[in-house]
Amino acid sequence: MESTLTARDKVGVQDFVLLDAYTSEPAFLDNLRKRFSENLIYTYIGTLLVSVNPYQELGIYTMSQMELYQGVNFFELPPHVYAIADNAYRMMCSELTNHFILISGESGAGKTEASKKILQYFAVTCPMTESLQIARDRLLLSNPVLEGIPVGGHIISYLIEKSRVVYQNQGERNFHIFYQLLEGGEEELLAYLGLERDPQLYKYLSQGHCAKESSINDKNDWKTVSSAFSVIDFTEDDLENLFGILASVLHLGNVCFEENHQGCATIPDTHEIKWIAKLLGVHPSILLEALTHRKIEAKTEEVICPLTLELSVYARDAMAKAIYGRTFTWLVNKINSSLENKDFTKKTVIGLLDIYGFEVFDKNGFEQFCINYCNEKLQQLLIERTLKAEQAEYEMEGIEWEPIQYFNNKIICDLVDERHKGIISILDEECIRPGPATDLSFLEKLEEKVGQHAHFQTRKLAGPKGRKRIGWMEFRLSHYAGEVTYCTKGFLEKNNDLLYRHLKEVLCSSKNRILKECFLVAELENRRRPPTVGTQFKNSLSSLLEILISKEPSYIRCIKPNERKEPSKFDDLLIRHQIKYLGLMEHLRVRRAGFAHRRKYEHFLQRYKSLCPDTWPHWHGPPAEGVERLIQYIGYTPEEYKLGR
Repeated sequence: MESTLTARDKVGVQDFVLLDAYTSEPAFLDNLRKRFSENLIYTYIGTLLVSVNPYQELGIYTMSQMELYQGVNFFELPPHVYAIADNAYRMMCSELTNHFILISGESGAGKTEASKKILQYFAVTCPMTESLQIARDRLLLSNPVLEGIPVGGHIISYLIEKSRVVYQNQGERNFHIFYQLLEGGEEELLAYLGLERDPQLYKYLSQGHCAKESSINDKNDWKTVSSAFSVIDFTEDDLENLFGILASVLHLGNVCFEENHQGCATIPDTHEIKWIAKLLGVHPSILLEALTHRKIEAKTEEVICPLTLELSVYARDAMAKAIYGRTFTWLVNKINSSLENKDFTKKTVIGLLDIYGFEVFDKNGFEQFCINYCNEKLQQLLIERTLKAEQAEYEMEGIEWEPIQYFNNKIICDLVDERHKGIISILDEECIRPGPATDLSFLEKLEEKVGQHAHFQTRKLAGPKGRKRIGWMEFRLSHYAGEVTYCTKGFLEKNNDLLYRHLKEVLCSSKNRILKECFLVAELENRRRPPTVGTQFKNSLSSLLEILISKEPSYIRCIKPNERKEPSKFDDLLIRHQIKYLGLMEHLRVRRAGFAHRRKYEHFLQRYKSLCPDTWPHWHGPPAEGVERLIQYIGYTPEEYKLGR
């Protein structure tokens, strides 16, 4: 390993396992900083790859780099995303096992870029047939269309953050496609859709106050997306319908309600309604009524009741989210059918999963609660799998395994998802019980049911010191990575995510061909209440974990070095926060708990034989015996080493 390292690569250690002060966070941070300052953005923790986004082109993804990493022992070359990809591919081929590569980190940490590099590596280095070539091009190009991650020729979408369509936090953008359409769309297209170029004119695009971002070129990205659509078998008709849906969402956001003297919502200016009706192929007066009224079914008849201003805004946002969410699912299915591998003899896969890391903002809501619960479950899997792999290696080598003390976060996972007792079940109960349920009544129910739990706290339950840091509407969870305070405001509404039946009827009657497939008339006949968002998320996460448990894992943890996306800027505070919430120190501790250095006998002997007169310059017996002679001569004590098979 050492022979292939240039002097530049020796800045810091390239595997945190080799760090002397491996329990020290400052030493961890210092090593990361040293390497980053030399543009060495990759470092290992054993086989886990830590990647720091350089925000600049480094010229390390060339064809010659790809060739260099092909078929090479994992630790022989400096750390690289290609080494992770090659290792997974070689193990899949030699052991005929399924793999997954899990890429996590926060927004701007370079997750999508890492997944693209892996896909490109597979695309270049795997044997190719003509049909695979077509699938490959489509796979690489589906990335910009979805801002999502292809899974071995098949894309599975887990949590699409629908609430982003109607609301963005400070500093956040809506989904990129909206800005790309306005910036890059042809004049005739925008005129046909009734849109203006300026994103500030649209409520759904301007709430985060960063519609324009210097590091994003929406015009160029529009070109990429447009060429991607043509490769993925989209017809002109498909695109017309798709852009019509996107435009209708922007028009919906600009629908303004006023309150009449009876306290009911009205829409005085129907300009936007006419555009939505045209683009979705629905009747304007029926749409207008559905946004301001609700159908209530009595025993023998339907009654139409006017909505309050607040409920009309809720109905409008629910419609926008439903349209976008279902269209996204339609898009995933459409791309999958164009990616389908027609050769059913191949049975092994490599899955790519790109997922948000822990989210901790000044204000954390229902979305952060879901994503952090997801990370909690994935951390549980990571630690268990790492320990299991360590234990298996020890047994294989015939070395005694000593159990490692680690924080088992099952207690937190149960707090959130235990049947009938966990936070998600309590939330669901509040959503469906008769009577006036509110976010506050939900918080009170939590205090009553899980108030005694060691990892749960509210203002009422906290002592005098902790009380100051928790608001009246908030609860705090002690996650494996640290404490996060959640505001319950909006929890019930977001968990219900109900689309009024009246609006559903309008969408089922749409002439837009995509919406016709998304909203089926049969749905109107189903009187059962759909599962809540929390339960859907819990179920899809549990099916994801089932898929992951059956595969061999590789991990990439992506780090954002600064908030402004500037090259060469290393923000200690921000990075320390990510090291904590990505669980990197805990992972290193588990990795280091056994013997950190493991070398094959022949390699060890070759490297260190000059230290002992019996083994220098040549040892003629079996390498294992040579190593034993060598370490006896050096004077290691029995607890400092073990000899494996």
